Amino acid sequence: MKKKTKTDNSIINHPSHYTTGNIEVIDFIEDQELNFHLGNAVKLIVSADKKTGEMDFENLKKAKWYLDRFIENYE
Repeated sequence: MKKKTKTDNSIINHPSHYTTGNIEVIDFIEDQELNFHLGNAVKLIVSADKKTGEMDFENLKKAKWYLDRFIENYE
């Protein structure tokens, strides 16, 4: 798998709002083998304040929805 380089800032392949520090969210999700629900929640939480610089509460509500659905399905 090709890893992201600092010079590759493609909005399609490596959007900056999904990168924190030196790690892209997709790499963390895959490394931790998170399922769809948890992976989406992590992605939405990490990007909640990255696109506009202000907290995007809609993203956080979506993340909560994925967490609630995960809990409902696996309890």
